[in-house]
Amino acid sequence: MEVEAAAAMVMEEDRELNKRVICQLTDSEGTALGAPIFLPESAGPKELQQLVNKLLDNEEKMPYAFYVSDHELVVQLGLYLQKNKVSVEKVLNIVYQPQAVFRIRPVTRCSSTIAGHTEAVLSVAFSPDGRQLASGSGDTTVRLWDLNTQTPLFTLNGHKNWVLCIAWSPDGKHLVSGSKTGELLCWDPLTGKQSGNPLTGHKKWITGISWEPVHLSAPCRRFVSASKDGDARIWDTTLKKCVICLTGHTLAITCVKWGGDGVIYTGSQDCTIKMWETTQGKLIRELKGHGHWVNSLALSTEYVLRTGAFDHTGKQYSSPEEMKKVALERYNKTKGSVPERLVSGSDDFTMFLWEPAVSKHPKNRMTGHQQLVNHVYFSPDGLWVASASFDKSVKLWNGITGNFVAAFRGHVGPVYQISWSADSRLLLSGSKDSTLKVWDIRTQKLKQDLPGHADEVFAVDWSPDGEKVASGGKDKVLKLWMG
Repeated sequence: MEVEAAAAMVMEEDRELNKRVICQLTDSEGTALGAPIFLPESAGPKELQQLVNKLLDNEEKMPYAFYVSDHELVVQLGLYLQKNKVSVEKVLNIVYQPQAVFRIRPVTRCSSTIAGHTEAVLSVAFSPDGRQLASGSGDTTVRLWDLNTQTPLFTLNGHKNWVLCIAWSPDGKHLVSGSKTGELLCWDPLTGKQSGNPLTGHKKWITGISWEPVHLSAPCRRFVSASKDGDARIWDTTLKKCVICLTGHTLAITCVKWGGDGVIYTGSQDCTIKMWETTQGKLIRELKGHGHWVNSLALSTEYVLRTGAFDHTGKQYSSPEEMKKVALERYNKTKGSVPERLVSGSDDFTMFLWEPAVSKHPKNRMTGHQQLVNHVYFSPDGLWVASASFDKSVKLWNGITGNFVAAFRGHVGPVYQISWSADSRLLLSGSKDSTLKVWDIRTQKLKQDLPGHADEVFAVDWSPDGEKVASGGKDKVLKLWMG
């Protein structure tokens, strides 16, 4: 009798042991968090969260999401294994990703439709602190809007042709606009007045503007512009002139980014991406691989470069030095111990993921779109890449590996532009089909359909504080959307 009882106990223990899964926890970069461990099949995200906080010795408990093969783990391990027919014999690799402590409410309704522009709205951009909004239009004006009253604040006159690009300095003190004639104008956002004379030098239209990051230089003085004339120019707003001309591309430059380590990246119709240093304008490296025009570039640190020292708390700063210090802390935290990553999207239907500081060869070739890739954008936490294409889809990719994760379908026209919520949980897209759509990254499904524009949506932006979305298009109106 006793022997039978002992045998039964051993079998029960075996059964319990079999109900355990051997798991390896790693961060997004693939660094293991300790050795593989046995976890009960009943363990789910809640238990994993406690475990990771404990293993990392976090004094303050951090929220984490868990991923297996790029899909979020939202059930107990046993259910996951059963559903996906995964063997318990194998080590289950679980990636933990820190989540933003704050949560953005999804936008659900149009809070105001603001008329004023007399031609198509071609660009919209919130200021880094999320308090002001600027729009550029085919009517040759830039408009600044008061977000509290949702009314026009200033109409900025001075351009003689379409305003194609606008860019706020990351300290929020300047706004620059570029037109179809190639001239650039600097504005004081507090007064709506032009700062100095037009900056001239480009021979064709402006295709992109990017500011020097505030953690490298405060107060903000320098920005780089790209043009269809094949040159990029670095301007100094204090000296009111071009200080360096970056020449070398053989065709139009389509996009430009000023990276967090001080390097400028230019993408061109000559199929190349060039890297430039910014003291003398020397070419550092050339990234080749695309078979057609490069349309869009995105940096893994882009959100923090754009917002500088500002975050969702709305804190204001008393001095440029303080701003520079906080911006540097935010940049280092976002970047982590790995090099800044770059993604390029092209007319050849593909994208490349690069680590430009490490190699001139791409880390991954990202294929799947059936038409040209119009816009690429890293999530604020750098863990995802989204791409918008003329094939009417938005695609989601792993921002570390470049692997394909999901396709978001629902638009019935080409998708022109995308924008992320500050917590990296939601993605916004604007399309030729006159709608905006909000996609949920966790469920990988449509969260909200936002109809309302009477024609094509050219430009979208999600405010850095997460409260509002702005959109502009062919119907000449600017729309503000809220949760």
